[in-house]
Amino acid sequence: MARSRQLAPGVGRFSRSQAASRRGLYKGLKKSDKPAPADTPAFKEVTVGGDKNSGTRLVPTSKAPRFYPAEDVRQPKKSRKSPKPAKLRPTIVPGTILILLAGRFRGKRVVFLKQLDSGLLLVTGPYKINGVPLRRVNQAYVIATSTKVDLGEFKVDAKINDAYFAKPATKSSSAEAEFFEEGKPKAKEAFPEAKSADQKEADKAVIAAVQKQENLAKYLKATFGLSKGQFPHQMVF
Repeated sequence: MARSRQLAPGVGRFSRSQAASRRGLYKGLKKSDKPAPADTPAFKEVTVGGDKNSGTRLVPTSKAPRFYPAEDVRQPKKSRKSPKPAKLRPTIVPGTILILLAGRFRGKRVVFLKQLDSGLLLVTGPYKINGVPLRRVNQAYVIATSTKVDLGEFKVDAKINDAYFAKPATKSSSAEAEFFEEGKPKAKEAFPEAKSADQKEADKAVIAAVQKQENLAKYLKATFGLSKGQFPHQMVF
């Protein structure tokens, strides 16, 4: 067992991970006993027709492959870890007003609606108040404030999930068409009417709840920023 002697009071020669690696406790024997696999014979006896074939013949149990790679192909390492959605912070509940810290709408205040299966947060501006549409954001890039909007029994439509935000596949144009279109602005695609209707339906209940509280709409419309001498870790949101 390797011990990490102290270079100074409270400062060890090895870090915690280095000391744990040197101790080698991870090499301990596993106590779970797996059942031994049944021994399969290398050959099996099969019956062969014909007078001159002696009636039976020994053939290999597992047939060898007909083709094999000329060079050794490195197999990717299999991971036993399965991705799990991030656990929602206790300060974030439906109706909580969040401050976005990254992305196109950084500095904007939005209303949290629900957590999706991927672990991302579904938020809305609402769009009519501050121009932020229905979006997915990572909770690592938001500040949860103590201000909340009472959404009551409002539930987001089940069809608004991670697949709802997937980009449609675009057809690749030929090289000749790209050559003649060089320098020309690309035609802007119209926003789908179905998504526009979903945005209005989701914002209807949020806007009604915002209007019940005085100055809350102005609070959502104002952008967040820091001035000289202000430090976010000293603030209470």
